Amino acid sequence: MIIRVVYTAKDKQKQYRLEFDKSPSIKQAIEESGVLQDFPEIDLHRQKIGIFGEIMDLSDKVDDNDRIEIYRDLTIDPKDARRLRAEHKRQKQGIKLFGA
Repeated sequence: MIIRVVYTAKDKQKQYRLEFDKSPSIKQAIEESGVLQDFPEIDLHRQKIGIFGEIMDLSDKVDDNDRIEIYRDLTIDPKDARRLRAEHKRQKQGIKLFGA
């Protein structure tokens, strides 16, 4: 069975391809991948782990062709990010809001 482990840091992304004879746990696959050595900032007890966007537990078993994703904490709330992008766009276009 083929499994991939992916992690995206702020400045780079890395994908690891692993082969197993039988279904490992998510934790076993992550530990065997080498991602923890390449990215020592990963904390498996704090960060969320998923398979194709679905949050999973470290003890869950992996299926053939699964992609294990290690998620970073958000650096900014998505609502705040949209608000900042909209404000930047308004400033760029010279639009002023009433009361601003």
